[in-house]
Amino acid sequence: MSRAKSLFNTPQSIVHNHDGYAAYERLVEEQYIQMLTTNTMNNTFYADEQQLMQEAGTTHQEMAELDASFMAKALVYARNEGFMRLQPLYGLAVLSKINPEQFAQVFSHVVKTPADLADFLTILRGSGRGEGGRAVKRQVNRFLNEISEYWAIKYNGRGRGYSLGDMIVTAHPKPKDERQQALFRYLRGHETSLVDLPQLQALEKLKTTRNPASQLHQIEKGKLPYSVVTSILQPTRPIWEALMLQMPMFALLRHLNAMDRAGVFAKKKNIAYVTRRLTDAEALRQSRILPFRFVKAYEMVEQAELREALQQAVELSVHNLPPLSGRTAIFLDRSGSMQGDYLRIGSVLALALYKQTQGNALFWLFDQQVEDAHPKLDEGILAQADRIRAQGGTDTGRPVRELRESKEMVDRIIMITDEKQNEGSPFYAELERYRRAMNPRLQAFIVDITPYRQAMVPPRDGQTFYIYGWSESVLTYIAETATGYETIAERVRKIQF
Repeated sequence: MSRAKSLFNTPQSIVHNHDGYAAYERLVEEQYIQMLTTNTMNNTFYADEQQLMQEAGTTHQEMAELDASFMAKALVYARNEGFMRLQPLYGLAVLSKINPEQFAQVFSHVVKTPADLADFLTILRGSGRGEGGRAVKRQVNRFLNEISEYWAIKYNGRGRGYSLGDMIVTAHPKPKDERQQALFRYLRGHETSLVDLPQLQALEKLKTTRNPASQLHQIEKGKLPYSVVTSILQPTRPIWEALMLQMPMFALLRHLNAMDRAGVFAKKKNIAYVTRRLTDAEALRQSRILPFRFVKAYEMVEQAELREALQQAVELSVHNLPPLSGRTAIFLDRSGSMQGDYLRIGSVLALALYKQTQGNALFWLFDQQVEDAHPKLDEGILAQADRIRAQGGTDTGRPVRELRESKEMVDRIIMITDEKQNEGSPFYAELERYRRAMNPRLQAFIVDITPYRQAMVPPRDGQTFYIYGWSESVLTYIAETATGYETIAERVRKIQF
């Protein structure tokens, strides 16, 4: 395939963003990665959901026809490193029709849970393809033959379009043994022996008992997931305490406020337990929880010990990242369009980056003006992020111009933004001026939180790198790229199955 065919437009082409301002159009591979990792299914500040849905469908189709191999790898990247679900599943449904062979290779890397499979099948049905054909049925059967008792308990509820029972009826998987046959019969709602299915025994007994002691016994005996228990009964303080001991890290984080309201943390031993969990560096690494999740929990809880533990959790989550050498300028967009989660997430990432430099950096906030955030290495990330507020319009060129005018010498610029330039000088013009005047080898990293295809920098600029979406890999990627790593598209091409 010629390089020219890998572009929607030539590298020099100028388009306009959703506000009508001039922008550069990205290479098709980068556009596709950006769409996958920023999830265009959600509303954004600058475009409505219907418009973004249409763009997503078109882009998936074009990418499948242009380079199915790259598309397959990008779906795996977005699901496993970008921590996205819906867009990779949507892309997988398109790929199953265009290239069944590539689809089969990556199915198990994209469909990770029964919830994923339910959404995948719902997308197929919604696009008028029924159950998707023989290639899809083969992969669904393989998946269903691996379902566990825990999955049967957690994921067989209605509400996603397909329950596990629906999937079994549709795909007709052949059970491997008598135990799995009993599991399949249970999921289909048929009478069956639960002798070899102790968790399901506990669940069925929990549904009928009204005795508090018996309820606790079945929850503990069956290690029943909190989501199932809370759908059956209203948790009391003792039940929350039992569930707390079995919750995965993410569930624990999400339910801190509910447990606090139920009086769980009136006991010091429960506070101590949660604090140990939240400050376990290895458990945090394995949980792969995004930094902004800690922000939301921090805003909700009132217990001083838990707030302190949440602050430590954020510090630990970035503690083992590789350091950034040289001097860095970090620019955080605090304009009105960043209000809410965008600014919360951006603030945490910016402060984590600052700590990654060991203080050898500038951290400026910008809208139409520029303000030094005065970051502190000896203060927690969450406490500092909590003080940053959205305001004003957007001038992406302003912080770069001020950097040049103040003769600040830096090795790289990291800008966290939604790229919505609405007044002032363009970012790229100021970037070029800085390079000519101060440092021709300057690297620029743009952490872009929106799903649009437009860019502030033309693709021919090999010293500017785009990072699409939010994940724990953002900080590592910047550190690696700063020492000679490749673009995200090149990284995707190297994925092996």
